[in-house]
Amino acid sequence: MKVLNLRCANGHGFEGWFASDDEFMAQNGDGLIECPLCADRIISRMPTAPRLNLSAAREPVAAEAPPADTPAPALQAQWIEAVRRVLAQTDDVGERFPEEARRIHYGEIEARGIRGQATPEERRALLDEGIEIMSLPLPAALKGPVQ
Repeated sequence: MKVLNLRCANGHGFEGWFASDDEFMAQNGDGLIECPLCADRIISRMPTAPRLNLSAAREPVAAEAPPADTPAPALQAQWIEAVRRVLAQTDDVGERFPEEARRIHYGEIEARGIRGQATPEERRALLDEGIEIMSLPLPAALKGPVQ
């Protein structure tokens, strides 16, 4: 089993476990690997140095620090937990999201937290009407049942 350090196009770092380098290349080429934080599928392998035990080494070589804008794994875990809470506390109205948001905004139905899908044009129209919305990209792992 190979543990690889990976990074998405948005700069989020994460680990992937693969049977071999060829397996990683095949899965990545087929778009099967996605960032657990933002669901981006443009994934690159980060260079890693093998660990060398050299008894004659004078000073340990410091590993290069990740870029300042790269979230720490604990921050990523907190973000995923926050998304799980949003999912647990809202009703999924699917493609009916624009209509349901309008009905809530105009007082036609009782206010409640909802989530769903809307096209960019539908999102702009909602914002133009003064209806506050927020886009929240979901990694595939969180799109199924909340666990």
